[in-house]
Amino acid sequence: MYKLITILLFVVCNSVFGQEILKDSLQSFDDENLEEVVLTGTMKAVSRKDSPVPVEVYTSKYFKTNPNPSLFESIGMINGIQPQINCNVCATGDIHINGMEGPYTMILIDGMPIISSLSTVYGLNGIPNSLVDRIEVVKGPASSLYGTEAMGGLINIITKNSAKADTFSADIFTTSWLENNIDLAYKFKIGALTTSLIGINYFKYGNKQDQNKDNFTDLTLQDRVSVFNKWNFDRSNNRIANIATRYVYEDRWGGEMQFDKKIHRGKDQFYGESIYTNRVELIGKYQLPTTENIYTQFSYNYHEQDSYYGLNKYHAKQHVSFAQIYWDKTLAKHSLLTGTSFRFTYYDDNTPGTLSKNGTDNLPMKTPLPGIFIQDEISFDTKHKLLLGYRFDYDKNHKGIHSPRIAYKYSPNKAHTLRTSFGTGFRVVNLFTEDHAALTGSREVIIKNDLNPEKSYNGNINYVYNTTFDFGNLNLDATAFYSYFTNKIIGDFESDQDLIIYDNLDGYAISKGISINLDLVFQFPLRINAGVSYMNVYRKENGEHNNIQKIEQLHAPKWSGNYTLSYTFTHHWIFDLTGNWYGKMRLPILENDYRPEFSKNYMLTNIQITKKLNQFEIYGGLKNILNFVPKDPLMRPFDPFDKDVDNPITNPNSYTFDTSYNYANLQGIRGFLGLRYIIK
Repeated sequence: MYKLITILLFVVCNSVFGQEILKDSLQSFDDENLEEVVLTGTMKAVSRKDSPVPVEVYTSKYFKTNPNPSLFESIGMINGIQPQINCNVCATGDIHINGMEGPYTMILIDGMPIISSLSTVYGLNGIPNSLVDRIEVVKGPASSLYGTEAMGGLINIITKNSAKADTFSADIFTTSWLENNIDLAYKFKIGALTTSLIGINYFKYGNKQDQNKDNFTDLTLQDRVSVFNKWNFDRSNNRIANIATRYVYEDRWGGEMQFDKKIHRGKDQFYGESIYTNRVELIGKYQLPTTENIYTQFSYNYHEQDSYYGLNKYHAKQHVSFAQIYWDKTLAKHSLLTGTSFRFTYYDDNTPGTLSKNGTDNLPMKTPLPGIFIQDEISFDTKHKLLLGYRFDYDKNHKGIHSPRIAYKYSPNKAHTLRTSFGTGFRVVNLFTEDHAALTGSREVIIKNDLNPEKSYNGNINYVYNTTFDFGNLNLDATAFYSYFTNKIIGDFESDQDLIIYDNLDGYAISKGISINLDLVFQFPLRINAGVSYMNVYRKENGEHNNIQKIEQLHAPKWSGNYTLSYTFTHHWIFDLTGNWYGKMRLPILENDYRPEFSKNYMLTNIQITKKLNQFEIYGGLKNILNFVPKDPLMRPFDPFDKDVDNPITNPNSYTFDTSYNYANLQGIRGFLGLRYIIK
C-alpha cells in the first residue's frame, strides 16, 4: 500500500509541476500576521504588532497542512513546543514549552483555564481541530494575569465565532493503520440576534498493532466522542455575550495483545492500562451594559477518570470553577486593566494524595484561590510602549503569592520591533493528577515533606524583522529566554528503582535558550515556515557530602526544529511538506539499564497533496516517510507484573517492568486519505 501511495503522489506532482502558477493565491503577509488581533498577551484585543508581549498566532489553516485527530498532535508543529508521550502503553501526554514539563504549561479555551490538574494527562486528546479558529502562544511566565500553572507559558485556544463560522463543514479522514476521524459542524440562527454552532468529533482506533514484536500494542486503542456547542448573542453597541459547552467521553486502552478489558481489566493474567474519561466544560463571557468596559468571564469543568494501570486502580473526580470580572479603561497614554478572580478546585481520588495525616481517612482536596490583578500599558509615542503588571493570589496552604511583570516594546519603524520582558510565575501542585509515572508500574510513591509552591523568575528578549523584497515577504522572529526555578518539585526515579520519591528541590533549576522562526511568503504561491530552538534545561541540587550535582532535564532536547513548505499549483492542487526534528534528549533509565540514556537524533517528515473541487477538498499523503521508530521502549515486557523480578538467574540486574522510557510515536510510515466539505 505504501508503494502504491508513493507512486500516486509522484504521478500527481509530476503532472502538475512546472505548469503556470497561481498568482492570486498569495495573501498579504502584513494583513495575515502583523495586523492580526491577539488577546492572550494582555487579556485585551490588540493588533499583534502593537502588543508589548510577544504572541505567536497559528490559524486552523496552518494545522491543515498536516492533519491530525486532536490538538495534542497538531501543537507539535509549533517551534519550541513539544507534545511529549510519557507512557508507551496508554499514550499519556503533556505539552512542553521551551523544555519545561507539561504541568508548567497552561491551556486556555477562549481565555478560560480549562485544561489543568487531572485533565492535563488525557484532556488534551479530546480537543478536536474542528472547533479551533486560531491558537495563540505566549512563552514564559504569565502568572501576573492568569495565575497558577502559567510558569512555562500558555496556549490559548480561540474557538470559532458561531456568527462567522461556515453554515456546515465536514472533515473525514482515515489512515492505513485504520485510525478514523470525523469532524462535523453546523451553524444555525434563532431569531435575528442569536447564532449557535454545534461541532461533533468522533475518533475511533480499534486495530491492534505490534510491529516491534514485544507483545504490546504499538498504539493505544481509542474510542472518543466530543460534542461542542457555542452560542453568540448580538447586543447593542457590539457588547460581547457568548457561552459554550463541551462534553467528552473517551475509552482507551493499551497493553498485551491478549488483553481484553471486559475480562482482564484490573487482573494479573494479562497486563493492560484501561482508562474511561468523562468530561464536561462550560465557558462564557458577558460584557456588562455600562458605559465603562467591564467584562465578566466564567468557566466550570468536571472531569472523571476511571482507570486501571495493571493491578493499580486510579479513580478520580475533579470539579474546577472559575470566575473573574475586570475593567478595561483608557486614560490618555494609559491603557488600564484591573480585576479580581476566584478559582475553586475540588479533587478526590483513591491515592495517598487525598488521605488524611493519619493515613486512614479520605480527605478530598478543596482549594479556593482568590486573586486580584492590575495592568497598565503606557504608550509614550508610536515607538515606545511599557507594560507594568502585578497579581496577588491567596492560597490557604501557601498564603500570599505575588506575581509582578514588566514588558517594554521599542519599534523604530515597521521593519524592526524589539521587546523585552521580566516576570514571575507560580504553581500550586496537584501531584497525582499531573505525574502519570506515580500511577503506573510497580514503584512505591514516597512524599518526603510538605510540598511548597513552585516559583519561577523569567526574562526574555524578542526581536522581529519584517520586510518586503522583490520576490515576496520575510518575517524573522527571534527570542532569547532565561528562567530560574525555586522549590521545583522533583520526582526522584534514580535513588531507588522500587521507589518514586517526591520533594522540593534542594537547589534550583534553569531553562535557557534561543528560538528563531522564519516565515517566507513569495510572490509566486510558495510559503516556507521554519523554526529552530536551542535549549539548555537542567537543575542543580545538593547531593551526597554537599556536592553540587548538575542534572539534565528529561525529555528536553538541546536542539529541535520544525518546517512547513506549501506550494499551490494550477488547477487547485496544493503540496505540503511538514516535519519536526529533535536532537538527543535524556531519558529515564533504570540502574544498569541496557537502554541508552540519550535518544538518537531523529526527524519526522510528512507529505500531503490536496485537490480543491469547489466546495470539496480531497487530501492524502504519507506520515513519517523516513519510517523512524524508537527501539526497545519497554523494560521486561514479558513480565509486566514483576512475578519473576527477584530471580537472580533470569534477572541478575533486578530490572522491573518500565513504561516511561519513551520519546517518539511507535508508528512508522503510514498513509492517510481525507475529504473536506464546506457550505458557506
